[in-house]
Amino acid sequence: MLTFFTTAKPFVGHIGVIQRNALKSWTLLHGDVEVILFGDDMGAAEVAKELGIRHEPHTEKNELGTNRVDYIFNRAQEIARYDLLCYSNCDIVFLPDFVEALERIKKQYAQFLLLGRRWDTEVNEPIDFSVKGWADQMRSRALAENKQRPPWFIDYFAFSRGLFGADLPPLLVGRAGWDNWMVWKGIESGNPVIDASRTLVAIHQNHDYLHHPEGKTGVYDGEEAKYNFKLAGGWKRMRIISDAPLVLVSDQIKNNWKRFGHALQRNPTLSWYSDVLATVWHPVWFFFLDVTRPLRSALGLRSKAQQRPQTKP
Repeated sequence: MLTFFTTAKPFVGHIGVIQRNALKSWTLLHGDVEVILFGDDMGAAEVAKELGIRHEPHTEKNELGTNRVDYIFNRAQEIARYDLLCYSNCDIVFLPDFVEALERIKKQYAQFLLLGRRWDTEVNEPIDFSVKGWADQMRSRALAENKQRPPWFIDYFAFSRGLFGADLPPLLVGRAGWDNWMVWKGIESGNPVIDASRTLVAIHQNHDYLHHPEGKTGVYDGEEAKYNFKLAGGWKRMRIISDAPLVLVSDQIKNNWKRFGHALQRNPTLSWYSDVLATVWHPVWFFFLDVTRPLRSALGLRSKAQQRPQTKP
């Protein structure tokens, strides 16, 4: 039914705990789930054997030892048991609603890309998957913490085999920019790209950035992140989750009309748009509202949003 694939950091300490949690959660989603763990990081072979998942120790890396996206995605599509694949960061816990949504979407589209925003959650211990209702408990925990990250935090791509091909550039996993290019590529392909943020709860287990010598700054602003940005083609090919043309709402797929406004607001090449709003249009509009307020009130034309509800004594 579904092949997950990923790379991991060394399985030590807290990061080792949450990576085991993530991998184990994927294996429990459906009877026909395959999980492929790429990389020769410390403990990877032992964890793969422990969880009964496939281990592919070889990856192509850059001179600093960072894994390349093109090799991992192309190799996964070559060897996957199923035609539906999902790359996920190795700290995401998925719940049964993920597979249920994929099964529905697969009936509608032969080729598609599904992605969504994550819910940051403090998890510091192994999840007890033997407890009945563990998935409901994790969902409640994530929603109670109520930290759904913005749409530029992209942690998973569920897609049909062949959607990403040999033209994948040698971007670097785990550094800013590569995921934005993947969203652009999915949209550029003309296949349905669906934002599932309103429906699915993908649980991101919080962690530190000690795996990078420069910490979080190195991941997002270091030389490898700059390399990704340049290789991806700069801002013109940077897309985020809210750029998806479609959204999944409960069990329905709808057009994402809001994506046009989101693109204007965040695109640095269109910074003039915000400047015009702030310095020209907004003052003119609010001046017009002030001048016409008495007339609009007399005619009953003021918006309901501007009319304060009267409280009873």
